[in-house]
Amino acid sequence: MATHDPAGPIFVTSFAGRNLDATVLTAVDPAGRVIWQRTFEGRPRPPRVTASGTVWLALHGAAGHTFTEVGPDGQVLCSVVPEHQAHEHLGTFVLLPDGFCTIWLPASPYRQVRAGQAPRVARHTQTGATTWSTHLPAAELSFSGVVEAGVDTGWELRPKKPWRPRTISVGYREPLLVSANRVLAEITDGRGGIGVCTILDTATGSIITTTPPGPYMHKAITGPGSFLIGQQGYGAFTTTHYDPDGHAQQTWPSHGMMLIDHHGTISSAESENVTPSRSRFRVLNPDSSVSDGPLLSGYYTTYPALDAEGTAVLWRDGKLLAINPDLQARTLFTQDDDRAVMSRILLLERGRVAFSLHNELLLFDSTGLAPLDNGPWPCGDGNLHGNPVSS
Repeated sequence: MATHDPAGPIFVTSFAGRNLDATVLTAVDPAGRVIWQRTFEGRPRPPRVTASGTVWLALHGAAGHTFTEVGPDGQVLCSVVPEHQAHEHLGTFVLLPDGFCTIWLPASPYRQVRAGQAPRVARHTQTGATTWSTHLPAAELSFSGVVEAGVDTGWELRPKKPWRPRTISVGYREPLLVSANRVLAEITDGRGGIGVCTILDTATGSIITTTPPGPYMHKAITGPGSFLIGQQGYGAFTTTHYDPDGHAQQTWPSHGMMLIDHHGTISSAESENVTPSRSRFRVLNPDSSVSDGPLLSGYYTTYPALDAEGTAVLWRDGKLLAINPDLQARTLFTQDDDRAVMSRILLLERGRVAFSLHNELLLFDSTGLAPLDNGPWPCGDGNLHGNPVSS
């Protein structure tokens, strides 16, 4: 889901019923009425919306990978074919003021990578021409929490030896972010979930730094050229701040869906693969300590949104929760609902809240919430446009 303005409309991409190879783009007004729908060839990806209200989709059909721009009235304005090799698969893309930034995979995430082929990050012009292209280093992966067992170990669990991934995917969460003069890209082992994050120069594509291998998950933009990178799984549960020079500045013992307000305060709805839940809503303090907020029951969570008065709103365990700056929670709505497929939350004008559960779009009025905060990362993807790019 994405929108160009707090007044709407909301643009939603979805499957075409049981057809998993078609994308339906729907425009919905804040009252829940469908304005128009268009169907395109290719599996759905998140929409990227411009400030003028047009929507860009990444589609994959008989003609290969294309970027298609749809106008506010649902009419196709143009299609762009970004330069790429026939064997390459588009991992993800974001909109730049003068074009696109992409991650290209050497094969689809489900197919084995041929020798000599590597993923790359590229910058393209508005016509799809390549401004720069950088192949990412073929790293041997290892992580202390990953174990294996087999005949050669007598089926005893032992630390897994360093390995090269046979299938490659983009990161599970926020795999491509652009902040001023820096690009953050994550490539991961398609089977084991261990990946590497690379920070590149936005103008030239030169590599600034590459992180050690790890189970990287949620990420966020903290300011010009700087990022938060989270790890979760295999015993890891941390968030680290990287500066524009690619240096790790500090680490917190927490991981989750991060929010950063206009004062630079970092809060987070923790995300951990443990049940029953021991996750909390927390604040990550400047001294690398954390402040405990309310315990979050259940497991699946929408990516929260933060209003201008410091209140976070999220859906979890059948409840729409609002957590104020004092880390006190109140329930805005509740129902018995355990659906696992969730979107991020959009905080719209007059305190309207929108998000999707599985195949439904839910809209709430009169929540009392203020407008979306104007900090560097007040919601999932960093803005209403669904485009994780910051100047």
